[in-house]
Amino acid sequence: RRAMATFRRMGTINSFHEKFVQGMISRNYDPDFAERCFRQIEGFGDYGFPESHAASFALLVYASSWMKCHRPDVFACALLNSQPMGFYAPAQIVRDAREHDVEVRGPDVNHSHWDYTLEPAIGQDHYALRIGLRQIKGFAREDADWLVAARANGYGDLHSLWTRAGISSSVLEKLANADAYRSLDMSRREILWDIKALGANPLPLFAAASERDYGEEPAVTLPRMTLGEEVIEDYSALRLSLKAHPMKLLRPAMPAIILNTDLKTIAPETRATVCGLVIARQRPGTAKGVIFATLEDETGVANIIIWAKTYERYRRVVLTSRLLLVRGRIQREGLVIHLLADHLEDKSAFLEALGDKHFEPALARADEVSRAVYIDNRLQPKRPIPRPRHPREQAKVLFPSRDFH
Repeated sequence: RRAMATFRRMGTINSFHEKFVQGMISRNYDPDFAERCFRQIEGFGDYGFPESHAASFALLVYASSWMKCHRPDVFACALLNSQPMGFYAPAQIVRDAREHDVEVRGPDVNHSHWDYTLEPAIGQDHYALRIGLRQIKGFAREDADWLVAARANGYGDLHSLWTRAGISSSVLEKLANADAYRSLDMSRREILWDIKALGANPLPLFAAASERDYGEEPAVTLPRMTLGEEVIEDYSALRLSLKAHPMKLLRPAMPAIILNTDLKTIAPETRATVCGLVIARQRPGTAKGVIFATLEDETGVANIIIWAKTYERYRRVVLTSRLLLVRGRIQREGLVIHLLADHLEDKSAFLEALGDKHFEPALARADEVSRAVYIDNRLQPKRPIPRPRHPREQAKVLFPSRDFH
């Protein structure tokens, strides 16, 4: 066992080569067979576990598998509270939990804590999973502690939250971007509109005046956010969305693309085309240049194998795409299904077009004042120079993948 240890290349298995081979030959084994046996043992040393390590690892695997099978709500909650870790991001853990009939509830100022929590679910065997404030991008633990400590029986309106929790308007905006005011029956745009009227931090003199009547603002009718806009805002703030998967909104523009779950019903060696968010890329050192990619759509994941020759042909597409179209041949080995890719396309621009197809038209910037500059000895308004960003770069921010090279 010590000889097979390869940590820091300290293994000494080669010192047993002659003794092993000659010992087999002396017992009437074929020399070629003896050499092949030793090479297998030698190869096992690159990834093998000592027996004691394997036994303890097997116990953890068994306990985790039992928990995932019988209590997927508890399993998902524990994984999400242990982030960052592992192969899958929170969005994939949440999707898997929902596929196993676990109700997932969004972050909320009246219900969420810093960590993910479990809540009673009426008429279900499992608990409901409440997204924690830790999932909100840029939200600090200290602000979450203040919000929870001052909550008592709940916040009735935005002003009571502002004065009792003592958090700044910028923190309130982060909560609004995460759609965390649903228990106040207020949408993102409505709450952001009201936050602008609050100003800076509440003054200590009025900290207890949460019920004070400040007068009514004139009624304002704000345009409703479309589903596409809601999804983009969810991914911007939470890196996930409970409302819809981006591929569900983009699928009408890709009629020839099959669902990832359809791969299970198609015969092996059949050609198929799938498209989805790239959630992981792997290039193991022992795989001789083969890339393993995982794509996610609204139904699940698809495992993609990209051979070295195909990778060299589509190198930029493989490494930079956030939305990837793959065409290839289906391979099935038992319950494991792969798509052997021979054609790949970068569809990241579709993620940028998601706003054009599903967003309301942007409001004019009528309140902005542009600086004036002298052009040809004449004072003229300075026009802002647009700063173009490639859709791939914008998609990288909203839909990051986990890459292992």
